[in-house]
Amino acid sequence: MQFDIITIFPDIFVSYLSESILSRAIKNKKIKIINHNPRVFATDAHRSVDDRPYGGGPGMILKFSPFYKTLRKIKKIKKSKIILLTPAGRQFTQRDAEKYAGLNQLILISGRYEGFDERIERLADEKISVGPYVLSGGEIPALTIIEAVTRLIPGVLGHIDSAAGDTFTNDLEYVEYPQYTRPEIVKVIGKNWRVPKVLLSGNHKDIKTWRHKQVQKLRKTSNN
Repeated sequence: MQFDIITIFPDIFVSYLSESILSRAIKNKKIKIINHNPRVFATDAHRSVDDRPYGGGPGMILKFSPFYKTLRKIKKIKKSKIILLTPAGRQFTQRDAEKYAGLNQLILISGRYEGFDERIERLADEKISVGPYVLSGGEIPALTIIEAVTRLIPGVLGHIDSAAGDTFTNDLEYVEYPQYTRPEIVKVIGKNWRVPKVLLSGNHKDIKTWRHKQVQKLRKTSNN
């Protein structure tokens, strides 16, 4: 799968993409990530991609032309979507990640400053937000979507079932049961914190029942 990121700060992605799952996915050619900087198409000496808003108001607005020309430069692949990352968009969910994982190409437009010229938004297939809050730019949302989608691509995670029991996988209220590993006992300020006995029993039916009960408790807690 190919991710094309339109951003005026491409270096933000370098460190994150060079580590862990995404780095391996790139090396194993499961995904391809290409950064596109709209400043290439800026026409002034300062490579400006923003300007003052018509009608007045604070901040600067990203101009239409550099982003439009950047999109025109990107070679579209069959089964492709253009996503505009904006706080005003529909909130991203695991269902979106699953849907996008079936595509061949995702083009992510990352904003900055006070936002986009409205006409840029008309170029997108969807407007997506990663949460009900405001960030300084779309680069972190772009990375969020890339990772959420990439881990669903077959062969990316180490185990075929690694994503199957994740929080939100079965439904958007599902949360994963508590997990433990060795040692069996850890000491914290004079107290012993133990692994639940059922997980040491080897009885898979009892373990499954315990995990189901834990999920129900966590769902109730998260809804309160």
